[in-house]
Amino acid sequence: MSVHTGSLVERLKARSTKAGVIGLGYVGLPLAIEFAKAGLTVVGVDLDTRKVDALSKGESYIGDVAAADVAAMVKAGRFRATTDFSVLSDVDTINICVPTPLRKTKDPDLSYIVASVEEIAKYFKAGQLIILESTTYPGTTDEVVQPMLEAKGLKAGVDFFLGFSPERVDPGNPQFHTGNIPKVVGGVNEASSDAAAALYGLVVKEVVTVSSTRAAELVKLLENTFRAVNIGLANELALMCRDMGINVWEVIDAAKTKPFGFMPFYPGPGLGGHCIPIDPFYLSWKARQFGFESRFIELAGHINGGMPRYVVDRVSEALNSVAKPIKGSKVHLFGMAYKSDVTDYRESPAIDVADLLERRGAIVTYSDHFVPSMPAEHGHKPRTEVPFAKALADGFDIAVITTNHKTFDYDTLVAKSPLILDTRNALKGRAGTHIFRL
Repeated sequence: MSVHTGSLVERLKARSTKAGVIGLGYVGLPLAIEFAKAGLTVVGVDLDTRKVDALSKGESYIGDVAAADVAAMVKAGRFRATTDFSVLSDVDTINICVPTPLRKTKDPDLSYIVASVEEIAKYFKAGQLIILESTTYPGTTDEVVQPMLEAKGLKAGVDFFLGFSPERVDPGNPQFHTGNIPKVVGGVNEASSDAAAALYGLVVKEVVTVSSTRAAELVKLLENTFRAVNIGLANELALMCRDMGINVWEVIDAAKTKPFGFMPFYPGPGLGGHCIPIDPFYLSWKARQFGFESRFIELAGHINGGMPRYVVDRVSEALNSVAKPIKGSKVHLFGMAYKSDVTDYRESPAIDVADLLERRGAIVTYSDHFVPSMPAEHGHKPRTEVPFAKALADGFDIAVITTNHKTFDYDTLVAKSPLILDTRNALKGRAGTHIFRL
């Protein structure tokens, strides 16, 4: 049998289709709610019962998704969440938005994708559109996903549609969101690309079609590798400026006044989030299969990965300035999220800084109302935040600004801290002999 793109595209334009989204995290939930707001009937699948229960009550656990929108879509019957994959048999489109972490060996871990596709294969049918959004290496869609789905006897591009569209979310960014970020799509054939473009055209202003799933997969890796390499350059410049006695932030601020040929990137305590620290390794891993050594990527990873240790060294230097050893000193981190004003602490460099400080005998606490607690996972100990005011009242030997949350009262922090190490330029314009910078 052969399916026709026209019928699916027509039903998408008429908003008479049902959409399924696997993975209701920072990528999947915003997408699912946008589909629902566009008039589609949407079912989200996630194995985390806490997420499903919260969404069923009309609650949101992601800052970029308003609880009012979730509640409205649930009440209208256009969105529901479940842990039951069998609901996928009754949808027209399926978006896979699951994590793609790295193994300890820095190799891609596709276990979440494979598990999702195994479930889809149990229930999917002819005429459905399957789109992978999880960041991965070029070739995943046609080398891994396609054979698993075709094992049922249906052929991709003929009996069902298959494509890849890289997620482009930026948590906490008030300017750019799902609706106004152009969406890149690439299908296994033209019909699949057309179907995917029609789906995303319901919720985004611009859809950019590329020639293949591999091209679409590489787009995402290029975007984040570009950022990782340039952040690595900024971090290396920071190390250089430290030895030269030059303020790296001043240099970058002056350089960015050039209206062409320069884009500012900033140093920090390391890379965090689920994309930038991980995606470049997907690309370098795939490149090695073709005998290509990606030197820029590997070097940037080395520099960025070493920043938490550099921060700990700077803490030690600051304490030494007042004749205190790092062992036994109370070090309080301000910020545990990987970037400002978000709840996401995945791969946060602050976690590595805390672990390294404790290995050297420091007593470490933290304040971050966006991250009130962290469970024990991935070899890290559980932690619970100390509220900002209590931390200042209890006292510490040195404050380390690891995340520049806008909600922190920096004037009070400067006034009441015996020593401060600012890794984010949060204290720009403030001076004091007790202030140390990256």
